[in-house]
Amino acid sequence: MQPSQVGLPPGTRRRQTAGLRREEVAALAGLSVDYYIRLEQGRDRNPSPEVLAALASALLLDADEAAHLHRVARLAGARSAAAAAPVEPAGRGMVLLLQSVRPTPAFVLDQVSNLLAANPEGLRLLWGIEQWEPVRRNLIRYVFTHPAARTVFEDWTGMARDCVAHLRVVQGAGSHPVELAALTDELCAATADFEALWAHYDVRAKRGTRRMFRHPAVGRMELTSEILTAPDGQRFVAFQAEPGSPDRDAVTLLGLVGDDVPERGEGAEHEQR
Repeated sequence: MQPSQVGLPPGTRRRQTAGLRREEVAALAGLSVDYYIRLEQGRDRNPSPEVLAALASALLLDADEAAHLHRVARLAGARSAAAAAPVEPAGRGMVLLLQSVRPTPAFVLDQVSNLLAANPEGLRLLWGIEQWEPVRRNLIRYVFTHPAARTVFEDWTGMARDCVAHLRVVQGAGSHPVELAALTDELCAATADFEALWAHYDVRAKRGTRRMFRHPAVGRMELTSEILTAPDGQRFVAFQAEPGSPDRDAVTLLGLVGDDVPERGEGAEHEQR
């Protein structure tokens, strides 16, 4: 963020780092510089909702980013070491729903995007993920490390950004801290793309959207995702096609294709460590 974005003059003193100075943020939020520094350094861990709202306004945070700030503040000072929790299976209601929506591709994810269950069409939509052991099947791991992902998701960059922004929301909520840290450490080491996006600190909740898929077996499909979230955080994700469209015909074929169908074309190269 630059001074001009919040109505401040650039000043005459050369800035050593990009962005706003501490005293500028404090002034915009109506706080003393000393108090802002204590917040920044973690020496005051209990800011009021009014203070958080003032900071969110000063920093021009959007609704997702402001909610993330409030969640992080609530968690400050309350963190403790935790053992990794076992991955919970998909709820029975979710599993029944997977079958009832066929041939619409659908799957169930936990908060860190482990693939808990899928109908045949949903599993095949993530082309090649069947080749992984069930314990490795994670949507975000697939997006960043599976060689087919950049073919499957036509707007791979948009999908990648959405995935990382979702993980930041999970981090702010304090959910699955051990599993989240393990996944982000793994992906930062595996791909420079994830590392760069993770460092950007974009915060955005997962929402339904239209996506274009280039499936190696059934071709291009434009699908609209719908997301239902259960109280325990499990997410039911379905990808719908317009009735009577070629996209609908393509998703019907997804449950019929096999792993031995040759891929048409090659995915874009991506930077791996």
